[in-house]
Amino acid sequence: MSHLQYFQEEKPESPSDLLSTENLHYWLALLYAPGVGPAIYQRILSHCPEPRLLFESTFERVAGEELKLNKKILAYLRNPDWDRVEKDLAWIRESDCHIITLHDPRYPALLQEIPDPPPLLFVRGNPDVLVIPQLAIVGSRNPSPGGRHVAHEFARQLAMAGLTITSGLALGIDAASHEGALESGTTIAVAGTGLDRIYPARHRDLAHRVVEGGAIVSEFPLGTAPVAHNFPRRNRIISGLSLGTLVVEAAVKSGSLITARSATEQGREVFAMPGSIHNPLSRGCHELIRQGAKLVENVTDILEELGPLASWVIEAVNGKSEACHKSDQVKSPLNLVIENMGYEPISIDTLVERCGLTPESVSSMLLTLELQGRVTSTGGLYSRIDKSR
Repeated sequence: MSHLQYFQEEKPESPSDLLSTENLHYWLALLYAPGVGPAIYQRILSHCPEPRLLFESTFERVAGEELKLNKKILAYLRNPDWDRVEKDLAWIRESDCHIITLHDPRYPALLQEIPDPPPLLFVRGNPDVLVIPQLAIVGSRNPSPGGRHVAHEFARQLAMAGLTITSGLALGIDAASHEGALESGTTIAVAGTGLDRIYPARHRDLAHRVVEGGAIVSEFPLGTAPVAHNFPRRNRIISGLSLGTLVVEAAVKSGSLITARSATEQGREVFAMPGSIHNPLSRGCHELIRQGAKLVENVTDILEELGPLASWVIEAVNGKSEACHKSDQVKSPLNLVIENMGYEPISIDTLVERCGLTPESVSSMLLTLELQGRVTSTGGLYSRIDKSR
């Protein structure tokens, strides 16, 4: 039996072991190893279920020979950057700050499916929103007034229908999408920096409102500056979290088309908004439509396409939640809401109190449950539907 086979059999007894502060120390320490990106981190995890094993002296030879880790990584494993790790652990002691590992039951199921999922997610806000079905809306940083209005209205209506709107907190279409979603539901911003800074700085107020009505997420550790090569990596997370990506306005060569390409490679839906042939910002969308993206004229076009997919994700989330429940873990937010409801009408305020979630999250999940046919509403009150009848 090889050393790697031995360590593979030493899996934690329960998911709760993976959530301990001690184990999180090692997940973070490995994140800072030189040259260890998502792909190498994933390769390590496929052989070694607990990163802490890498830091044991008996594992060094195996790491070099079987995992083929280079000398710089091996030298780092003997002397990790524990000071930086301690700063991260101090950060999660702040209000609404979380670090979620790839083995954490709270890690978004769709994001786990992409070829190079982030090994850790830094989250500021409500991590529950990560499991609600999402639609990404992206586009130009310098949109036309019409494009900005369309992004805002589509985001508002789609959020009202129960989808969480995901975007990149950038100027233009991204900001309009977050603003629209906040009017009627939840939104997630994926950052290309560490979460101890906001980029662009002028979106500081918007970022605070996103945290209150959803979450900001990043794979980049604290202190990461807004450097250009981080944003394509961010874009794959935007599409990876989402059932589909809607491009509102985009030039032929733009970050928005990188996000759309990532969505296609990840097997997700791509939607594009047509525009005037005289508008250079419509050319990227027209190119996507020629390549097979669905032409979108109204919100119904998206909801009809995503309906079956959203149901599949909700079922997967519920199944994952049931498995976690058997290990004394937290239920999915959707199950939490419906289990705190009776067949008699109940107000959102009462559900918020019972579930311990934000009003925005509860409202969004109620809309999702209505679309599933599991909940009905009358006069602002909600009740469960007995599906056995």
